[in-house]
Amino acid sequence: MQKRFIPLAVLIAAVLALLLHLGMHAAATPVFSYAKERPATEERRIYLTFDDGPSTAVTNRVLDTLRREGVHATFFIVSDRAHGREETLRRIVREGHTVGVHSATHRYDEIYASDRALVRDAETCAALIRRVTGVQPQVYRFPGGGTADNGRRAALLTKLGFRIVSWNAVCGDEEIARADADTLYKTAVSTAAGKDPVVLLMHDSAGHAATAEALPRIIAHFRARGYVFCAY
Repeated sequence: MQKRFIPLAVLIAAVLALLLHLGMHAAATPVFSYAKERPATEERRIYLTFDDGPSTAVTNRVLDTLRREGVHATFFIVSDRAHGREETLRRIVREGHTVGVHSATHRYDEIYASDRALVRDAETCAALIRRVTGVQPQVYRFPGGGTADNGRRAALLTKLGFRIVSWNAVCGDEEIARADADTLYKTAVSTAAGKDPVVLLMHDSAGHAATAEALPRIIAHFRARGYVFCAY
């Protein structure tokens, strides 16, 4: 009787071994292949950022373009310039953009006079944003890009709950005197070349009408190249 069941036992063992082998092979084979399609996390990104506003004419023209194009951006504001322009600040938030802290005054000698002065400047700007929009700002950009002591001072601001945002491309609206819209467009394209993500620095303060004029072409350029527009 035992001899009659030996072949059956061998057969069962062989089947189990085969199933084990197949199971191990399946576990080692990825369920998804990215050979034909880039993962969503690999999308090329661009962050349009605007400093030194709000202004009445330029900021609203920028907002008009962003709304028309369905693009969100980040605005690092100077709170002293928001007085009398509260509705523009509320519009930024209402239309889904991010408002960040840049400065209360944009006076470098006062802002960087001490750590306490820097913190006070940031908190003053943040307080105005909260009061006008009801939003607690989460991002911060150093006025003028900061100082040689940025690392230590960034730690102070991080403790206040801010994420520090710099940039890696510019449109040249501060760097190039009296630049027209075509020059700003070309500068944005050239300084952003090969970068991912792109964090593009622009300005929406008074006197930057050319930036607002260049914005539709800038958006069209990056959209045509598959960039996803993001805000912080």
